[in-house]
Amino acid sequence: RNVILGFPIFPKCAEDASKTYEELFAKLDTNKDGKVDVSELREGLAAMGIRTGKGAAQKIVSSGDQDKDDGLDFMEFSKYLKEHEKKLQLTFKSLDKNNDGKIDIMEIKQSLADLGLDISKEDAQKILQSIDADGTMTVDWNEWREHFLFNPATNLQEIIRYWKHSTVLDIGDSLTIPDEFTEEEKTTGLWWKQLSAGAMAGAVSRTGTAPLDRMKVFMQVHASKSNKISLVGGFKQMLKEGGPTSLWRGNGINVLKIAPETAIKFMAYEKYKKMLASEPGKIRTHERFMAGSLAGATAQTAIYPMEVLKTRLTLRKTGQYSGMFDCTKKILKNEGLKAFYKGYVPNILGIIPYAGIDLAVYESLKNLWLSHYAKDTANPGVLVLLGCGTISSTCGQLASYPLALIRTRMQAQASLEGSEQLPMNLMVKKILEKEGFFGLYRGILPNFMKVLPAVSISYVVYEYMRSGLGIQK
Repeated sequence: RNVILGFPIFPKCAEDASKTYEELFAKLDTNKDGKVDVSELREGLAAMGIRTGKGAAQKIVSSGDQDKDDGLDFMEFSKYLKEHEKKLQLTFKSLDKNNDGKIDIMEIKQSLADLGLDISKEDAQKILQSIDADGTMTVDWNEWREHFLFNPATNLQEIIRYWKHSTVLDIGDSLTIPDEFTEEEKTTGLWWKQLSAGAMAGAVSRTGTAPLDRMKVFMQVHASKSNKISLVGGFKQMLKEGGPTSLWRGNGINVLKIAPETAIKFMAYEKYKKMLASEPGKIRTHERFMAGSLAGATAQTAIYPMEVLKTRLTLRKTGQYSGMFDCTKKILKNEGLKAFYKGYVPNILGIIPYAGIDLAVYESLKNLWLSHYAKDTANPGVLVLLGCGTISSTCGQLASYPLALIRTRMQAQASLEGSEQLPMNLMVKKILEKEGFFGLYRGILPNFMKVLPAVSISYVVYEYMRSGLGIQK
């Protein structure tokens, strides 16, 4: 059994491995031009009796072809196989729960249940039979490798599942790209439980870090070269002006907007994904980025008046507004309806650098971890996942922060006595003239200070909510 295509599968050392690949390459390269193209690969594999999925040969060539000459030379061919084999080994190990070197029916059933897919024993048996070549009703590493080596299963479910870029981490900005859900999760209603758990986590984490958020908004609007506000001085001023509860001004509406925003974003994301996907059911990174950004823009457009209210309520003085409705009434009466969309343009523009950099940094960190540290399992553990999520969100925030600052200032303009109403471009110009480049980063310190507590709180609450709602690990 330890033979694939007439060559030993388990080379004793790296030298044997490249020899095996060399012989295999020579067999496939029928016209001996030192390259294996799509048709050679397709015909060669068929002649050797290897079943491959539809379009598999094309996918193998395009993912391994680094110099874009529509064929794989020996270096590209062996690199593709080595990397692909490494991924297969990770998946095999993570499916083999009892580490006996074989995968049986119950392990397949259990692994799919972990993915949120409950299948019957019969279905698990069918999956197993399709891979099991020697009829033992278990699959060993050779069978697994032989079955998948030329099936470019690039989206190995296991790796994807652990690395689903989760929106559990609520760092106060809701510009991230929404979560992916499997079809099964959508039909069983698991998705709304996960969204509810995420919304609850966001509410608790925003409430826990509200004083730092208020400090950030304060600095964005009021701090300048002539009016320096330090963290300690700022908090002292707030406590003196309105007592301890004033530190939580604006938090109510900040928490309230989580639910409508999450729901609109999720629905819009699913719709945009269907519209943009080049093949149904599959979505590439750049399509995900576009769908996510559009969904973010849709949700922001719908709830933007709540963003304006949040800024006004956060900055209010004692006794200025009695509550949300009073604030709405006063804005409508004094400034009219258009006041609820002040700062809308920089806000929408901010989505693109935020979501793009967040996704790009996360994907790079994920690939870095998988290629360097993934030894026995594809599961990186909580700390690595939280670390990657936090770093990528922070980079996204850094990139879009000047736009967020402009947005906040525009939202606050009319409530500041004597401040002129400036459009976006003039405001940027004025800040750069008066305060230089760093004027666009006022309030970044309290903003970064709240990242770690916000991530920790939202993760802990999310886990509690998951077990409370009965969502399986």
